[in-house]
Order: sequence, then structure tokens, then C-alpha cells
Amino acid sequence: MTQLPVARLRLSLRQLEVFAAIARSSSTREAAARVARSQSAASAALAELEAALGEPLFDRVGRRLLLNENGRALLPAALALLDQASELQALFTGEHAAPLRVAASLTIGEYLLPDLVAQWRGLHPNSPVRMNIANSTEVIAAVAGMDADVGFIEGPQTHPDLRVRPWLSDELVIVAAPSHPLAQSGLPRTAGGRARQATLRQLAEADWIVREPGSGTRQASDRWLLEHLGHLHIAFELGSTEAIKRLAAAGAGLACVSRHTVAQSIARGELVALRTGLPVARRKLALVVRRDKRQGRATEDFIRHCLAVATP
Repeated sequence: MTQLPVARLRLSLRQLEVFAAIARSSSTREAAARVARSQSAASAALAELEAALGEPLFDRVGRRLLLNENGRALLPAALALLDQASELQALFTGEHAAPLRVAASLTIGEYLLPDLVAQWRGLHPNSPVRMNIANSTEVIAAVAGMDADVGFIEGPQTHPDLRVRPWLSDELVIVAAPSHPLAQSGLPRTAGGRARQATLRQLAEADWIVREPGSGTRQASDRWLLEHLGHLHIAFELGSTEAIKRLAAAGAGLACVSRHTVAQSIARGELVALRTGLPVARRKLALVVRRDKRQGRATEDFIRHCLAVATP
């Protein structure tokens, strides 16, 4: 029986590992540290890969290596192959070898994901989790740049390389300290004894404590409030929801935040949700993944775990 010739593989996982690390860092020195090799070994692996393919994968700009068209075409397939190799290594352990890399907005990462990550980790006790908490713009950049396998964002932001999947519902709420003049306890009462609503003029003239530009909460609150108030008097602009809550509780101004983030503070009486004439502001939190990247087993498991808690 005539045997067909077997094509000799010209690529190695070592070469692809180095290539992926350089793509993320744009530097052979930083890439070598990522994959625990010397800089000379990393440079040699890249040279071998480019020679095997017959094409350069990076443009050399000074000391930086920037992916060219060839490199951008190769990267998703290389990452998928590396994920599969990690799964092969873990085939007989029943656990995920590669870490679960998650990026999440501050609201989601600080208030919604910790319990979900802990539950998932309980099911996979030997699977490491790396979670980066940033604003939604930075989360999108991390997933698009393949520094995270899945991201969780607020608001309508997107990216041509990403697939967005609706997740949980959220509501924006305006809060203040109980002693604030616009808090329910401080407003004049109606004849029936109910606290009056804060007027649009009072809201427009108040001091506001807001998130930084690039935050999904800031984008959503700006759209909601500016449409009805025309402008905001911004007294504080912060990159931390906890700091916003503390300033609001100290009476420094009004804050517009996710109801998820202040539910406990309202229940404890530290903050009050204002009654206003504004329409309810609801939004959809979402998860994002790259369109062209095959998800590893850990990522797929975690996405299913998170979607299981989503409301219809």
C-alpha cells in the first residue's frame, strides 16, 4: 500500500508563543519576560517563525515591533492553537491549565463579578483567574488587544473586532446624603405628607460627583441627565465608584450611579435615592469577546456560568 508523504511542520508552539507575546508587548525584551526566555531566544524564535512562513510579521519602528497585515492575520489562529495546547496539557487533570483572563468595568468588576468568580472558582479550584478592573473603554481595548479573553462593559460601546452579548439589566439612580437639601427627608412635604420631587432646576443647580470620561456609567448618566437638565455643575470627577459614594454620603453633592453599587448603602441609610421627575434610566450590561478568536474551555465555561444568572 502506497503511503502518502506527510507534510513536515515548519512551525512550533514555542515560536507561536513568542510571537503572541511580542504582539501583546511590541517588544522582544518584554515578550521574553512573559514567556520566561532570554531576549536572544525570543528574537531567534521570531526569526525562525518568519523564515518558516516566508513573510515578516511585524513592522520595525525604532525599537518597537508592530503587527503588520501578516501578523494580524496570524494572531487569532495562533492564540487559538495555544489555547488548545493548554487544554491538551490539562486533559487528564480535569482542570483548565490556562488562567481565565477577565476584564470588567468598575461597576461590574467590583459589585457583580466577585460572587460569580468565587462560585466558578469553587467548581474549578485549580483554575487561576486574572481579573483586570478598569473603565469600559479600557475593557474594550483589553479584549480587542487580546489581553483579556472576555470583557464586561456598561453602555453601548463597541468595537469592530468584538461581538457584544447583552447580559444583565441595570438602572441608574441619583443619590445623596440623607442630610442633603434635595434628599427626600429634606424636601418640603405635600399636603398628603409625601416628600416632594426634586425639580429639574434644583438638579441642574446642584453640585454633582461623576465618574471619569470613558466610564460606561459616565456615558449613560450624561445621556440621561443632559437630555433633561441641559447641563451639570460638576464639582468632582473621580475614577472610583467607592470614592463617589463616600463623597455623596458626606454631603458633597449628588451622584448618578448604578443601583447595583448603592443598594447596600441605601439599605443602611448612608445614602438616599432622590425622587425626581426624570424618566427611569435603564441600560443593559454586556459581555464582549473577539469575533475571530476561538474561546478556550475556561472562557466558555465562565461565560455560560455568568449567562445563567442573566434575567430574560
